[in-house]
Amino acid sequence: MAKDKISRYIWIVDTILKHGKISKNDLNELWMKTPYSGGNPMADRTFYKYRRAIEETFSIEILCTKDGYYWIDSKDSPYVRQFAEWTLNNSATTNMIQELGTSSGRVQIEDIPSAREFLPIVSEAMKKNHKVVFTYAGFARSRPEVGILFSPYYLKLYKQRWYMFGKKNGGGLRTYALDRVTEMEVTDNKFLMPMGMTMDDFFGHIVGITSSKAEVRDVVIQTTSTRAKYLRALPLHHSQQEEVHDFYSIFHYQLKINYELVSELMAMGPDIIVVSPRELQVMLIERLRGTLDNYRELM
Repeated sequence: MAKDKISRYIWIVDTILKHGKISKNDLNELWMKTPYSGGNPMADRTFYKYRRAIEETFSIEILCTKDGYYWIDSKDSPYVRQFAEWTLNNSATTNMIQELGTSSGRVQIEDIPSAREFLPIVSEAMKKNHKVVFTYAGFARSRPEVGILFSPYYLKLYKQRWYMFGKKNGGGLRTYALDRVTEMEVTDNKFLMPMGMTMDDFFGHIVGITSSKAEVRDVVIQTTSTRAKYLRALPLHHSQQEEVHDFYSIFHYQLKINYELVSELMAMGPDIIVVSPRELQVMLIERLRGTLDNYRELM
């Protein structure tokens, strides 16, 4: 029964997100076509209970306009909608796999770095605004760094890895991958979040997790028609704007140039051309030259 309720919550939120705004009557018409309804409309009291449960379960608030249309509050941030959709997708996927059965041998998933041991610890520290102390085995270090005292401001998921972003005691702002942490505990030391700080201040104009103090640039790329379809389905960044032409597309982004942006563009290979800025063109050219040098003897 609990799994059935989760499926109902997912259906309600997904339907409202797809329509933007929807009346209770229109929602009911769609509801009655689902296997959850039994052919009966959703009672107002039931819908109220579902709305409260959705907010408690997914932290998604369903609001109602004065003229009776329901909508999802985005709080003017793309991260709220992204979080809502990610949560729903994960819940829907889990339900599907459970229904199909893991013993069927017909579902394959990726082996991803695990952060489940330390994610609850960071979450607890963030709720209380307490610092954490941990040991970090970074890829660039020959030995683990021990006793890092850290104020965790934010959590971010990127490329199926969890990262925490915040301030290192005695240092500046840092990003740490949770799957590289070997030991961690919450301390009694409290920290204060900087006044007015939001995730947009650090991640609003970047791809990935490498923060940058660089200026926001108008990044323009030209893509093949096929690559454009992929970017429409999975945008590189929420600032993405497209100009569609007969045989290609032009995409515009408002971004700071960082390591992950260059890597993402490199991964698209000959499907794209960086139109501007020149700085980004040079970075890709240097990366391509370095790659070619690795194969010089084979050419």
